[in-house]
Amino acid sequence: MDHLSLFAAMLRSRFFEREIERLGSKGELHGSYHLSIGQEACHAGLAAALDRHDWIVPTHRCHGYNAARGTKLDRMFSEMFGARSGICRGLGGSMHMTDVSTCNLGSSAVVGSGISLAGGAALALDRSGRKNISAAIFGDGASSRGTLYEMMNMASIWSLPMLFFLENNHYGMSASSDRMIASDGIYKRAEGFLIPSEKIDGNDVIAVLTAVKRARDYILSEKKPYFIEAETYRMCGHSRSDKLVYRSREEEKEWEKRDPIVFFGKFLLDSGAYKEEILLETARKVNLEVSDALSQAEESRDDVLSVSEMMSFVSAPSPMQNSLSGTLHRGTYREAVREALDDILREDGRAFLMGEDIGIYGGCFGVTEGLSKKYPSKVIETPVSEETFTGMAAGAAMLGMHPVVEVMYGDFSTLASDALINHAAKAYFMSGGQLSCPMIYRTPIGGGTGHGAQHTQSLETMFLGVPGLIVAAPSDPYSAKALLKSANRENNPVLFFEHKALYGEEGEIGDSNAFLPLGKAIVHGNGGELLVTGYSRAFAEAGKVLRDMADRITFLDLATISPLDEEAIASHYTRIGKALIVEDTPLEGSVAESVLRIIASLPSYTPGSVRIVSALPSPVPFSPALESAVLVSGESIRAEAISMIGL
Repeated sequence: MDHLSLFAAMLRSRFFEREIERLGSKGELHGSYHLSIGQEACHAGLAAALDRHDWIVPTHRCHGYNAARGTKLDRMFSEMFGARSGICRGLGGSMHMTDVSTCNLGSSAVVGSGISLAGGAALALDRSGRKNISAAIFGDGASSRGTLYEMMNMASIWSLPMLFFLENNHYGMSASSDRMIASDGIYKRAEGFLIPSEKIDGNDVIAVLTAVKRARDYILSEKKPYFIEAETYRMCGHSRSDKLVYRSREEEKEWEKRDPIVFFGKFLLDSGAYKEEILLETARKVNLEVSDALSQAEESRDDVLSVSEMMSFVSAPSPMQNSLSGTLHRGTYREAVREALDDILREDGRAFLMGEDIGIYGGCFGVTEGLSKKYPSKVIETPVSEETFTGMAAGAAMLGMHPVVEVMYGDFSTLASDALINHAAKAYFMSGGQLSCPMIYRTPIGGGTGHGAQHTQSLETMFLGVPGLIVAAPSDPYSAKALLKSANRENNPVLFFEHKALYGEEGEIGDSNAFLPLGKAIVHGNGGELLVTGYSRAFAEAGKVLRDMADRITFLDLATISPLDEEAIASHYTRIGKALIVEDTPLEGSVAESVLRIIASLPSYTPGSVRIVSALPSPVPFSPALESAVLVSGESIRAEAISMIGL
């Protein structure tokens, strides 16, 4: 890119954001926005240094990067208006401007969490053999997030083609970096991860361009990541409501003297390469370009998606899934999951498995035993960094890979929840359909093993109210394998919860042709006196203790607990008129409450015809006697069923 184009790129960002500032002050914009006036050299320099097939993941202060990478300005304005012609159809807004056409994976509004998405993009680029890099763009505030250091560690040990680009504008909202960051140079921290690093003048566009080019060449030639700290300054507030009470006017005036656009304009004049008239004409043309884009966007600013159109972007379209079966053989639940993973890794060139101790050790519960030897390049052992490697899986999935994540205990889903809830679940929606996230997240749940309160929780219900996630929890070996294989064909993230107490349970397992559709309950029997429904271990336990009454009961295995098969629940209750719901979680916020809501809305519902057997509202204790008292027992299920059949 020539110098005049760099100058124009900086002006484009500045003029766009000045218009946003003007519109906001007039009350013509909805919600918040975060401007980066004063940081334009970073936008233009980085964009000019990258190849057009390199990927970027900016922060919520993203307008300048979108503009510099070539996103159409009228579509950016339309996105700010919430219009259907916006870059994300008005669903993302200022903080979520995805543009797949310019290899922009989308900005993250959660400080620092986009870093792992960029790491996942780098992993996908590396595994696909492409000679491109991924750039994680973040601010000084994000340098206090643990995920940055987890990602630097993994980028280094895995030699990922990744650039860490830190925009140090000295303020993480209102808190100055000299008060919040114990360092005389954030870039120096990269040295601890064996990542080369440097600090540059982020207000000098040539310095940014040169440094990023140098970093990119190093990343591709040496097959190692690189870290750049670009010192710059935000000449505006953090957001539209910011009154700038936390910094002095004197400080602002000093930084105004280093305005990157003024600085570069003076450089161009002093070099003799361009006359002042040329620069003024460039500014006039860019200003007109921005004004025309705004006028075009204003013509359709009131044309927004309908609610039904909006709802169509909650989840990516799912492929047609049928119930298929082949020959059967006996095996355990553990073996069924392993067989499914084996099939996925063998059949799907885009699939890989990642998690802690899943290699030679075979996983905490032995599920992945033997897979690393069979697929050495497809089984990736990770450090203890659940938030970050789950985020990487999401980023890799957005670039078309099919990662399967194993987290050692379901309790650690609290650590991985940011990546699952804020990114995987919302990728299709926030991008307006540009991105999908076909990943699988596997983890064991449940008590009865004496592991105490932090290793025995059933946290699957934590995800029930998150649109965009599919949540499955199979109860037997056949459904475990068949549903996991179907999950690999999904275009949406699937959370797959495996109860620890089921791993050793034996049953029939299908061959590589066995599939079950997600979102559909599985019916066993056709008894007319009681409907017993649930999922996972509690449902399996019900089947055991009620085996002698099976001819009087219809067993409905929910299997997928989000979305629930409402049609199956309604039709079987309507036919029978009595239902017993069993589950291993406390009642509040549970699947049972959702099932009861469905039944209670039916015309055929009779008060008192539904009962629930659930765990006590207590953490799972270590004491064997108390642990048994908290969890659902076969005796309690049987007693309730006998009582209901006798009614």
